[in-house]
Amino acid sequence: MNDKLFQFLNEPRQPPRTVPVAIRVLGYGEIGGDFNTASVSTQAERCIDCGNPYCEHVCPVHNYIPNWLKLVQQGRIMEAATLMHETNPLPEICGRVCPQDRLCEGACTLEQTEFGAVTIGSVERWVTDEALRQGWRPDLSAVRETGKRVAIVGAGPAGLACADRLRRVGIAADVYDGQHEIGGLLTFGIPPFKLDKAVVRTRREVLEGMGVRFLLGREVGRDVEFGQLVDDYDAVFVGTGAYTYVDGQLPGRELRGVHDALPFLIANTERLLRDEPPAHAFDLKGKNVIVLGGGDTGMDCNRTAIRLGAASVTCVYRRDEASMPGSAREVSYSREEGVEFLFHRQPLEILGNEHGGVRSVRVIETALVDGGDGRPRPRNVAGTECEIEADVVIQSFGFLPSPPDWLTTHGVKLAPSGRVITGADGALPLQTSHPRIFAGGDNVRGADLVVRAVYDGREAAGSIAQLLSCPSEVTARDVEQHPWAAVAAL
Repeated sequence: MNDKLFQFLNEPRQPPRTVPVAIRVLGYGEIGGDFNTASVSTQAERCIDCGNPYCEHVCPVHNYIPNWLKLVQQGRIMEAATLMHETNPLPEICGRVCPQDRLCEGACTLEQTEFGAVTIGSVERWVTDEALRQGWRPDLSAVRETGKRVAIVGAGPAGLACADRLRRVGIAADVYDGQHEIGGLLTFGIPPFKLDKAVVRTRREVLEGMGVRFLLGREVGRDVEFGQLVDDYDAVFVGTGAYTYVDGQLPGRELRGVHDALPFLIANTERLLRDEPPAHAFDLKGKNVIVLGGGDTGMDCNRTAIRLGAASVTCVYRRDEASMPGSAREVSYSREEGVEFLFHRQPLEILGNEHGGVRSVRVIETALVDGGDGRPRPRNVAGTECEIEADVVIQSFGFLPSPPDWLTTHGVKLAPSGRVITGADGALPLQTSHPRIFAGGDNVRGADLVVRAVYDGREAAGSIAQLLSCPSEVTARDVEQHPWAAVAAL
């Protein structure tokens, strides 16, 4: 018997230990512990190299997971980090925020058994952190500068991924963003207990070392004309995200104490970056908080409210737990930290008190019925209405793209939902109706996972490289099927 091949029989799945609940709710530090060299190797050895790596297939960026797990087993950390970056420009970030339970680990062959999946996400995080700590940086020594220049609008995950890939093929990348830090929602939307902001700052140092130039505090459309970018650069990539919250149209949403999820999270992160106490509106000490919504952003609001001193946090969701769109891991963390979940409840109205503040939320029970599209739909059950006491209500119903006017002014076509249309009518992947303007991430998909925004940025860079270089030996089909093998030929 090959002991290495059957390591999973001897070694159980063992993710790094998390910080104890009683400690972690007192602050905003990352709650995930870390491996040491011996334990990360042991966990990597649990991979059975199944020959048909479902983990790799379901990963949105198609990471070479079994290959870099083998390198970790052999102690070749720097090579593992290099291989991770072949497919993912932001592996240390995806290792932290990806819902691995729904993606790579959920598809792991061992997850279908009693032994449990390989701890892929934790290994990815540890390897990248350790390699960067030891001085790993991308090797661009063979890159030939093309003299081409691309403007990137938005320093979120799509924009950062695009910049990384452009620099790897010798194209200059200037990234414009209205914020004073890079990262977009990585910095301002995702709480520090999931993603320490020092991790994003380290990635900025890496990208700047690659030659990426960040022009921060410069909002396109306000400080810089978009037309100027189109005129001055060879191509433009737009990664402006999805920041328009879905309005549930609940009566009473104008009451004092009602907040929308994203402004709530951003305000808290910004005050943490400034090392300031919570503003009065967000001081939740002793208050009963209700969070409406079951996605990962809702879980972020749950756990942030706990850290802001809420007396109670109740998460209301209209379907059952199995139907929640967020990560099961984040639901588990919320529950561990004291959040109560009320499933099969549809909010109907936010009720106020005599002082103009929130008093309660009126809800009705739901039953799931066949929706005809594979996902059951909630139906209200008559006669089951009740009120849930609340002082604060946080609405987390999702987000939509916020397409700026300057996109349509320059001939970029939008879907009725506001999403940017790309790849239509024979266009390159992520190319808009304007041949030199590309887009990706949430402004194309709607609110989605960080890793899918990373994928879009990576693929858009491949299309831009093809547009600007167009070598005869690289066909459009090559780029579509093997984008980075093709782009390497540029």
